[in-house]
Amino acid sequence: MPKVQSYSASWLGQDAPGHQLFKADDTDRGRTYAYNASVDELPGPRRTIATLGTQAFVANGRDIRWGDLAFLKDKWERSPQGRSGLKREASLASVIDSVEQEPGAGVRTLKTRCAEDIRQLIVSPGGAYLAILTTHTVHICIIPDPSHLTCGETSPLKPQIHTLGPTTHVTSRAPIMSALWHPLGVNGSCLVTVTADAIVRVWELQLDSRWSFDKPTMSIDLRKLADGTTMDQDFSASTTVTNSGFSPDTFDMEVAAASFPHRESGGWNPMTLWVAMRGGDVYALCPLLPEKWSPPPMLIPSLSVSIVQTVASIQDNPEVSEYENLLAQQQFDWMGELDAQEPTIVEDQLGEPIHEIYNRPSRPSLVPRLQGPFEPLSEPEAAQDFEITDILVVGKNVDAEDLMMGEEEDLEFDDNDKEGASLTVICLLSADGQTRIYLDLEGVQAEWLPPKNKPRLGRLIARLDQPTLLTYQAIDTMSSSEIDNLSDDSWPVFSPDASHRYSFWVTTTTGISFISLLPWITRLESELAGSLDAGTDFRMNLVVHTASTRDKIYSCPKSQDVILAAATSIFDADLGYLLLSATPYEPIAMAFDTPESSRPLAIEDSPVKREEDDQPLLDFYEPRPVFNTPHAFSEDSLLPQYLDNLRTSRHKTTITQDVKLSPMTLNVFTEVHKVLSDETARLRDAAAEVFIRCQSLTGELREQIRKAGEVQRRIDAMLGDGEEESDRVRYDRRIEQANSRQEALKARIEKLKQTVGRSTTRELSVKERAWADEVRSAEKNVCLPGEDDDEGTTAANDSQNQPKKLWQRFEDLKELQDSLTMQLETLNVGKDGEEKREQQELRVPDNIRKSKMQQVQGALARETALVEAVRLRLEKLQTDAGV
Repeated sequence: MPKVQSYSASWLGQDAPGHQLFKADDTDRGRTYAYNASVDELPGPRRTIATLGTQAFVANGRDIRWGDLAFLKDKWERSPQGRSGLKREASLASVIDSVEQEPGAGVRTLKTRCAEDIRQLIVSPGGAYLAILTTHTVHICIIPDPSHLTCGETSPLKPQIHTLGPTTHVTSRAPIMSALWHPLGVNGSCLVTVTADAIVRVWELQLDSRWSFDKPTMSIDLRKLADGTTMDQDFSASTTVTNSGFSPDTFDMEVAAASFPHRESGGWNPMTLWVAMRGGDVYALCPLLPEKWSPPPMLIPSLSVSIVQTVASIQDNPEVSEYENLLAQQQFDWMGELDAQEPTIVEDQLGEPIHEIYNRPSRPSLVPRLQGPFEPLSEPEAAQDFEITDILVVGKNVDAEDLMMGEEEDLEFDDNDKEGASLTVICLLSADGQTRIYLDLEGVQAEWLPPKNKPRLGRLIARLDQPTLLTYQAIDTMSSSEIDNLSDDSWPVFSPDASHRYSFWVTTTTGISFISLLPWITRLESELAGSLDAGTDFRMNLVVHTASTRDKIYSCPKSQDVILAAATSIFDADLGYLLLSATPYEPIAMAFDTPESSRPLAIEDSPVKREEDDQPLLDFYEPRPVFNTPHAFSEDSLLPQYLDNLRTSRHKTTITQDVKLSPMTLNVFTEVHKVLSDETARLRDAAAEVFIRCQSLTGELREQIRKAGEVQRRIDAMLGDGEEESDRVRYDRRIEQANSRQEALKARIEKLKQTVGRSTTRELSVKERAWADEVRSAEKNVCLPGEDDDEGTTAANDSQNQPKKLWQRFEDLKELQDSLTMQLETLNVGKDGEEKREQQELRVPDNIRKSKMQQVQGALARETALVEAVRLRLEKLQTDAGV
């Protein structure tokens, strides 16, 4: 689980510019912070915070606050308040005024056309559209350019907003439960809406065509589709508003939520829509595609390989049923029409990959068969009936080995894509905060209804066994006491995690919890992909008993009955790992450590540097949840408003007259008592919370003092305080002792080597005998005849044809040197005329004499060096032989 660094962000505090992103307008006293909890609103999901990179969109009643979080954070850090980390004496109003007057405040207000309070904000994958949802309506906002945040203007913006389905999504029809951007839409321009009456609509948005916002390109009534037998039937939604009576389908097929797996999933997952019903049933619709769709590079090749393998395996197999043959043929026809197309190539911005746009195949049908309801396996009977509020689907990995079999190149995947399972994981969330994890072992494939000429197969489909889901784990995020105090408008929701696709957040009315499936998902995949049968039962038992990571990150105060906005996680280089949410009173921002899988690879300078990086840092700081004063102390009393209403009511005479014992007086006092008792109860709970917090603060202060004293003792022990020896001195002494012991061990080892070498009596090897012969040969060439009798005798008996020994050549050179020296002296002795004349007659030219002398001296020097080198080598060999 991620480690919490801070439970609050100072740059979103009340004295920071980022506070404007969550602050309500002064005119909307009932609407505060991210939504307005109205009593008349229907229960449903509240995703009122959306992000696009570092940009944040926060719903504020019927408007939207738009800001750049990185800009706001940097602005706060450069301000005097941010640099000092302390609150200034300036009032909040002066700080806000200075922020609003400064150019580029970083926060703007987007005006919308919503007639109700905003319930959900969903950003398109391409970042061009923002879906704005109320309980019954959908609006599409064209996201303005980010430069509007730093241009210096602070006035509200009126962006280009289109109403989606002005005659379809209206208050007289069923409420909208889910709005999903199709993962295979062209540039993220396809929106899928699912209403509570089980109607799925596909909208393909085009800015140059306003008709694309008025009418969907496809609408499917799941209730009709569930009873369908052939593909030629009409499964489109009815365009007229009818007040139908009660039917079992109305209760069993009331939609709670829907979900698409992520775009890079393997198999048919990216085009599979999973729909969860309130009663607990789960359905799948595959393939659900828009008219124009853009698949990832590996989707069509992987589907083609899978379909060809399926057709080849069931061909001429008598055991395969007629429906399976029909299904394989339908998939083959679907892929054949897709292969026959020539895709349209679209190039995006520089550096972006090229997109291929295909048309939706019309064969065998545009409307797929509704698969389900899925029957959960291994689920306790007591847990089968529960109300679902949200669904989250994690698609399986792409089977790259089968796809690239026989190819020389390998596919490159992200680390998050490599870590996963080859099966789909479905997570369901109930109203009491329980998360149930299911595994789709069989896998959902594309299915269609039989054609009109085969009605018998249509009736056969109704008798087929229902698809199954394996129940893997159930995780509770709320305690029993919290479940007992749940309100009717409780609607827990899932939120994906920005660091890994197998981690997510659960937002309930009591807090925010973090759940990660990584402890067991990788081990499960290794067992499924492994070929070792021995010990499989033991290893699978370990995998089954490995629990998912669960931790409650944030808990709502017990004195405040609030509904949290769905948590939104951000992972950015400027902001770090951040989690955003909001209460009706204040924002919630928690910072976490960077996940290990997302940390950048460091440059390996040296082994010492790697060891230092691997060592954990000392962290004496423990973050604590921020305590905010209960807002019951700052809320205005409703009694003055009640008295004002009483003056204009039929009981206004009770205000001016004396108190009389009458039913009217009793009724007024009863109503006043209700108001005062409710307010005093909230004040009492708030005071009790403050008292409990003060008591806990004393204990926390003692703990902090104890830890500070422990750190001080460790510092004193390292530095020394005069009387006691410091740790550094003791460590140095121990290092010196260890070095001395090491030197002694080295000397002992060398001595043992010498002893073992002398005591060895083994037979000489071939190399050792060759070395001995070389030593003897060198000795014969170097030693004088008088040093060895045998050598002298042998030298006397040698024939004249053999080359001379080194010592003989050395003696000849010495004799030649002596004779030349005597001749030179003789030539220089005579000084008389005759000798001079003879010397002149016999005189040798100087150049010839010098050249001859140089040759003689060079030869003598070479012979001397050769003899000296042989002598040194012989001494070295004798020394090594002695060792």
